[in-house]
Amino acid sequence: MTQFQFNIIKNDPLDGHKGTNAGSISLENIAPVFIDVLEKRAFIDIGAMHARSEVEKRVKWIDNEAEVEGENAKPYWLVWVTTERGPAGPYYAGVTACYMLVNKTKKRAFKRMHEHVNMMDKSMKHHFIIDQIGDDNKQILAEFLQQHNAVMWQNAPAELKAQLNVSEQ
Repeated sequence: MTQFQFNIIKNDPLDGHKGTNAGSISLENIAPVFIDVLEKRAFIDIGAMHARSEVEKRVKWIDNEAEVEGENAKPYWLVWVTTERGPAGPYYAGVTACYMLVNKTKKRAFKRMHEHVNMMDKSMKHHFIIDQIGDDNKQILAEFLQQHNAVMWQNAPAELKAQLNVSEQ
């Protein structure tokens, strides 16, 4: 018995193929945004789509945070941002975040892979799950999203702005 597999493809899975690739997932509208907690900055690294971002390279991933902690450990939030196009134009449709701790000196890093996969999925399903990142990181993320694309920010749902503690204007 063969198992059902999802294919990661760039364009619409059903565009012109009448059923070919049905059940495929398109990752075209999702972006990985990192929040560097210590440097108080956000940036996109598309390599995170396949766990190959600069943050994730050259470390061994382990499920024991205590082994990673230490003098050179750096905390990050990986934020999955999904965009869509609505009647008013493009907008931020889903935003979720998951934690990681990286210690390049020890060549060790901590993340819960299942959490990263689940949060990516929830972002793609237009959920907003960012309460866990704290107010300082919410401010960093809100400023990044506003500066990255003002139209998407303007069209973003009130729920996202409320979770980021940004009042509607």
